[in-house]
Amino acid sequence: MLQVRANLARTYDDILRPEVLDLLNELAPLDVQRRAIMQARLDRRSHRHHDRERIRFLDANAIIARTSIRVQDARDGKFTGSEIPPDLQRQWIQGTGPAARPNSRVEQGIRNVAYALLSGADGWMFDGEDALGQVSTMSLDNQRNLKLAVHHDALFLGVAEQVAVEVNRWAEGFLGRRTIGDWRQQLAFTTRIFRPRGLHLDDRHIRNQDGAGFSASIVDATLYVANNHHRLRDSGSSVVLYLPKIQTAEEAALWNEILSALEALVKLPPDTIKTYVLVEQLEACFQLMEIRAVLGRRFVGFNTGRWDYINSVADAMAWDPGFINPNIDAITMTYGYMRTYEDRVRRSVNTPDIQGRFALWQGGMEPNIPVGTERGVAASMKRAVAGAEREQREGASGKWVAHWKMVHIVRPVWEKAGAANQLGRHFLPLQYTDADADQLLRLEPAPRTVRGARDLISVATQYANAFSQGLQAAALKPADFFGDDDVLYLMEDMATGEIRLSILWEWLHKGAALAEADPIGVAPGDRFDHALFERLLDEEYAKLQHAGDRDVHDDSKKTTLPIAREIVKAYVENDMKLPWSIDLLNIDLGTHDLPEARRRIQMFVDEFQADGQRITRNVDFSAI
Repeated sequence: MLQVRANLARTYDDILRPEVLDLLNELAPLDVQRRAIMQARLDRRSHRHHDRERIRFLDANAIIARTSIRVQDARDGKFTGSEIPPDLQRQWIQGTGPAARPNSRVEQGIRNVAYALLSGADGWMFDGEDALGQVSTMSLDNQRNLKLAVHHDALFLGVAEQVAVEVNRWAEGFLGRRTIGDWRQQLAFTTRIFRPRGLHLDDRHIRNQDGAGFSASIVDATLYVANNHHRLRDSGSSVVLYLPKIQTAEEAALWNEILSALEALVKLPPDTIKTYVLVEQLEACFQLMEIRAVLGRRFVGFNTGRWDYINSVADAMAWDPGFINPNIDAITMTYGYMRTYEDRVRRSVNTPDIQGRFALWQGGMEPNIPVGTERGVAASMKRAVAGAEREQREGASGKWVAHWKMVHIVRPVWEKAGAANQLGRHFLPLQYTDADADQLLRLEPAPRTVRGARDLISVATQYANAFSQGLQAAALKPADFFGDDDVLYLMEDMATGEIRLSILWEWLHKGAALAEADPIGVAPGDRFDHALFERLLDEEYAKLQHAGDRDVHDDSKKTTLPIAREIVKAYVENDMKLPWSIDLLNIDLGTHDLPEARRRIQMFVDEFQADGQRITRNVDFSAI
């Protein structure tokens, strides 16, 4: 039997209903298999690092693990995919964000849902993963607020009516027009989508009886589906999930088994639960058609992101001293390996299945927030629209925005194009040669600078601090731009911390050469070494300590900010590259004592270096 932390089964009995807990216990055998697959993932990573091997395409004649599907058949489209449901046919703009706020009453947290569903977005991915804080009971608050909204509870409707007034007030000032007429009708416009946490994470509130962690993926998906599927289907809506952090078709097959078992338990027809897959891992880009095939009739599309994918590339190539990324702002979607990644995704979704069906490509994230000086906002919005226009031209059927205010700024790009989607647009067939594999790791000349290192350190430290306060979605910019409202804040989530620390680790341990002179005494060709890293970390940390409360909360400067600095330092300086920086953040969540935080970080590092095991359970779990 699974254990629920403390008294949460009572205080959250609206979502942790006895029948929901029964479902989780029924699905528990799949958690054993999940843990085995996650350990195999780590072992595969370790083997590649030790033997200096690049990721390669699967053998065309192999059988995809956990299935009877031959790899070549998957690549040839010899499988039956999904019809695209009516409410997913047009997804020009999908917003993203959590349905809860840290340490907030329901009336406050549920405002997130109201803004989302009144934004005018075609879909909204309510996040249980990278953008959702995990302090206290936020993951359960997230589920509670979604249930209240999906069921049109009176509390939610009262909040939505207030939020509609606020949205129209902003729209009249910024856009010169109201965007909401009948707010009740507007609530029905946006397709509700949910992203559970990835297979690599354990839940913080439910664990196995032996004290081992239990899959956050299974908990998140079960709570969302079990509590909402009746109301969603009765209202004509699809039940839709975004599946994150998938690396292989085998992992996708496990997801398919989890969702199939869940459907059977709640008496849903097979393949009722539809899935997008975020292509945010390099290895997944080597198995795109295989992932489509194993998800079969439930798969509707891929999404292309930026930060997580760059991070996965850096991690996969950590063993190669010649593979060093440039400044992060140079790695756009048109840069070297990113261009190849996007191209393979669009070609994969436009490969027909055996029924002649195609899948959707949802473009990447627009992180801008239109708040700042008139000049700064105008310049940033121009870039945002240009980015959307590029993706639309390249074949995307829509894109993501990180803030509700961006919906009516970016959506006109697809309104102008007119078509509901770009299903079946012609592209050249995918190829699987060594040359194609090499293109997925193609670097292009671009600078590495002290200015770039400061950006990496400042934002990574700010993000670690925000995470520890429950703000996994946070508006950030480098400290040198605090007070300069010509430079807008960007809405960032966990991926921004992962990629920045990965690149810093890469620069430090591979002795990256810097391209430009800097007033601190760096000359072109100087190496990024420990002394320079520690100097820049000290300087950037000092800026954060002296920043105003608007940029760095004053109450964090003696609590979570010093621990954030310790996590950045430990991750970057450790000789063995750790697979996920979120592990260090999770193990210290709720800890404000710096010596204790250091002890926990060292405990994690020691265990991983000794036997390749990640500590992913909640070390503060109490079943009392």
